[in-house]
Amino acid sequence: MGEKRSRKPNGRSSIYLGSDGLWHGYVTMGVKPDGSPDRRHVKRKTEKAATDAVRQLEQQRDAGKVRKAGRAPTVAEWMATYLDTIAAQKLAPRTLDDYWSKTRNWIIPCIGEHRLNRLAPEHLDHLYAQMYKAKKAPSHVLKVHRILSRALKIAMRRGKIGQNVCDLVDPPTVDRQDADRLHRDEAKKVLGVAERRRNGARWSVALACGLRQGEALGLRWEFVDLKTGDVRVWWQLQRNTWKHGCDDPHACGERFHKKACPKRCTKHKAGCPRPCPPKCERHAHKCPKRQGGGMVFRRPKGKSRRTVTLPPPLLAKLCEHKIRQDVERQAAGSDWEDWDLVFCQPNGRPIDPKDDWEEWGHLLEEAGVRYVRVHDGRHTAGTLLVEQGVHMRVIQMILGHSDVRTTELYTVASNETTRDAAARMGSALWDS
Repeated sequence: MGEKRSRKPNGRSSIYLGSDGLWHGYVTMGVKPDGSPDRRHVKRKTEKAATDAVRQLEQQRDAGKVRKAGRAPTVAEWMATYLDTIAAQKLAPRTLDDYWSKTRNWIIPCIGEHRLNRLAPEHLDHLYAQMYKAKKAPSHVLKVHRILSRALKIAMRRGKIGQNVCDLVDPPTVDRQDADRLHRDEAKKVLGVAERRRNGARWSVALACGLRQGEALGLRWEFVDLKTGDVRVWWQLQRNTWKHGCDDPHACGERFHKKACPKRCTKHKAGCPRPCPPKCERHAHKCPKRQGGGMVFRRPKGKSRRTVTLPPPLLAKLCEHKIRQDVERQAAGSDWEDWDLVFCQPNGRPIDPKDDWEEWGHLLEEAGVRYVRVHDGRHTAGTLLVEQGVHMRVIQMILGHSDVRTTELYTVASNETTRDAAARMGSALWDS
């Protein structure tokens, strides 16, 4: 047995061999909220291990990285607390849904059972390895890393842990990929087809002003000046996910739960859908007391609130569009729902973003143009503005970017632009 221990001076750490055969260490980490000393206890099988544990606590105390007393929550518990009560106050609903999706699919299944204070870099390496094994894109892995890093940063700030383990690993590397865009001739072909369609001006506004999909679908007449051509892009239309309003979400959606298919399933030719987890709480859109979902107006993200001016030819097309819409309103009569939308369904209701995607695909196919995303219309607008010699800062204001470096990612110098630059340099150096 070890020597008889004596009381150490206040604030001093102590290590001794207990009657249970284990080495015990006590470290004063600070003061509790009630004014009593915050003494932490560790026990190890050897004196060296106990000494190392005591020194680690002392280093955390001296560095100001002291976690609160008590048992640290698990990663799963803290992610639920972080997303539901902390991040929900600032994040947009769709962004929060995306965070929850990645947390539910990857963070919780892979590392959810670990305590925050015992989370190690090796656990994160395992998480990322599993995602790469599932052939997830590096950008997807990086997004998960950032979500987890932010959650642990808040946990550290609130004294749950002494260190953010995400700072100890290198974040996943994502190679920059040039965004796709339509060339000038392709854009003209698309607009030529769009002119023959209902709401054709919607695509003219997108390609000329670089509006996001939600900004174009959420554009209202009260923010459009048909005399000057000024358009205030102050709102966007989004579809929020429905939330359960009942007391038992699992029981509410039980009859909609997807079960695992038999091994030799012949029902699904394109692959069997993933079954619902045992305690599934999804299918909120079927809940009779559902809440918080549907089409809603939201402010554009970041500093995207801006005013743009329509090109004169587009202003004339928008005036014609207004006249046709007034005729539709008269024909709909009492069935018309007045949302004051510039682009809407024949009954005045908002256009579903999915239907908007399909319409865009049909336009490209009819025009004989290669497929690009709806969002690539913003890249097209930025590149066309560069070709017209518009200054990058002006393009930044038109597209609604808070950082000009983001605008540079949305633009590219075409061959015509670089040839023009070469010709001007030749004139400057050699022509008399």
